[in-house]
Amino acid sequence: MIQKWRNLSPGRLDLMARTVAVSTRRLLHEGPDTVEELIDRHLAAKKEKPLIDDDEAEFLNRRRLTSTRREALSLYRDILRATRFFMWTDSKGLLWKDVLRENARKEFEAARFETDPEVITRLLIGGSDAVSCALDKLAEKQKAMIEKNRR
Repeated sequence: MIQKWRNLSPGRLDLMARTVAVSTRRLLHEGPDTVEELIDRHLAAKKEKPLIDDDEAEFLNRRRLTSTRREALSLYRDILRATRFFMWTDSKGLLWKDVLRENARKEFEAARFETDPEVITRLLIGGSDAVSCALDKLAEKQKAMIEKNRR
């Protein structure tokens, strides 16, 4: 008998060990008693998504407000950058740059405590449109002045 085992190659011994292990596992698993037990064991139960609690709703609201704050700061910086191009004076002798910056500051302070997302979005869109229109008009006027000076 010992001679028999010595003649087996290591690969055959490994295969025999695997076969014994698989058959042992099958013997250990007796299977479910009922169909319901089989379904419960092999299918994941569908978990109902809980409603958003107050803390999570507050977190989402703060995240949204944080993004609008970022957008508002970006718009304010854009306004400050754009006002650098307005170097002439008004009828009172004040630089347009200073007048525009002061008015922008007043507008932002007036809307500082606004919490309605629709109103905030409308203000941000209106402000960015106003800045881009003002810069476009300034560019057109400067082009017209350059053409006038060339003639």
